Amino acid sequence: MAMNTGGDNNMMSEINVTPLVDVMLVLLTVFIVTAPLLMNSVPVNLPKASSDLTLTQPESINISVTADGTMYFSDETVNAEQLDMALMEAAQNVDTSVEIFADEKAEYGTVAKVMAAIQRAGISKFTFVIQPESGQ
Repeated sequence: MAMNTGGDNNMMSEINVTPLVDVMLVLLTVFIVTAPLLMNSVPVNLPKASSDLTLTQPESINISVTADGTMYFSDETVNAEQLDMALMEAAQNVDTSVEIFADEKAEYGTVAKVMAAIQRAGISKFTFVIQPESGQ
């Protein structure tokens, strides 16, 4: 609140914007923190690597493998047989590509099974999605 230090009793009629700025900074911080969390609906910790990353294609299929070995085909939990059937259906389109979101703590055997299922379906275009290393 603005105060008048002079001797007369007139109140200052200026708006104090400090609380408004504080609220706006808190809202901005909340949006900055939550926006990256909304990118992928399956929570996995992606491994970090340094390389030139390309933009993903919107028509690609997403397969996620969590740290406990659970497999997701486009955000739906699947087992190995369901994954094979879904990939066979997706392989009908010649331009099908697959993006693999594998948690860095996922077992290699589970990720290898996903890669084998992709190969059995006849899909030749697949990529591993990684996060860039910090500090570059």
